[in-house]
Amino acid sequence: MNWFVRTKEKIFSGVRKQIPDGIWQKCPKCGEVIYFKELDKNARVCTKCSYHFRIYSEDYLELLADNGLFAEFNIAISSEDPLKFRIPKRYTDSIQTAKRKTGLNEAVRTAELTIQSIPVVVAAMDFRFIGGSMGSAVGEKIARAADRALKRNIPLIIISASGGARMQEGVLSLMQMAKTSARLSLLAEKGLPYISVLTDPTTGGVSASYAMLGDINIAEPGALIGFAGQRVIKQTIGQDLPNGFQRSEFLLEKGLIDLICDRRQLKSTIYKFLQFNYA
Repeated sequence: MNWFVRTKEKIFSGVRKQIPDGIWQKCPKCGEVIYFKELDKNARVCTKCSYHFRIYSEDYLELLADNGLFAEFNIAISSEDPLKFRIPKRYTDSIQTAKRKTGLNEAVRTAELTIQSIPVVVAAMDFRFIGGSMGSAVGEKIARAADRALKRNIPLIIISASGGARMQEGVLSLMQMAKTSARLSLLAEKGLPYISVLTDPTTGGVSASYAMLGDINIAEPGALIGFAGQRVIKQTIGQDLPNGFQRSEFLLEKGLIDLICDRRQLKSTIYKFLQFNYA
């Protein structure tokens, strides 16, 4: 008799349980597994280590607005394809794909809302739409948001989340840096507050223009903020970069931003600054 041959059927442990998607979320920083609804209640901030998960334009608008209510404007504005860009695929196809996936027409949403009854104009970028890249339509929507703040004589808030300028529009995209910066100078001349909120990531032409031009520049904890990528910078200067380089904590230490704010306190923090304008 062969004592090493199984004579019985293998032990049956039952049906393997499948956990449906959207029930639990694992924190990439501390490894905590969090109930998805609990994470949403906490503004998508880890309940153990306060890691800030990315959220999107509608989330920020609802987070800031009284009772979560806001009135969006210039919804239909969308980029075209002036350069007939085709590498690696047609630019128009990329735009249509982004529209289907996100339900948005562009990488920024603009809206009027109130923060503790103070009226403001808010432009919230959305990284899901072609990496939150800034093309002609994004620049136009932000410029019009500034115009509306000027017309209404109310503050402007821009929430940035972007990979930079949109290469498919070439120099037309780069022109938006000057265009939006010029509009913001009009707010300054009129004495209207402009508050810039930098989230993860805020890079490229956006960080080199309106994102860093706020009267108050607020960043979320751990947000990646910078112009060029770290690899490019390292190759250019030929030196190793310090730990935490281009993270919001590093920028605060070097005086490039004014404060770091936990997302759960963002509304109350902005309200404190807005009060100075109405004192």
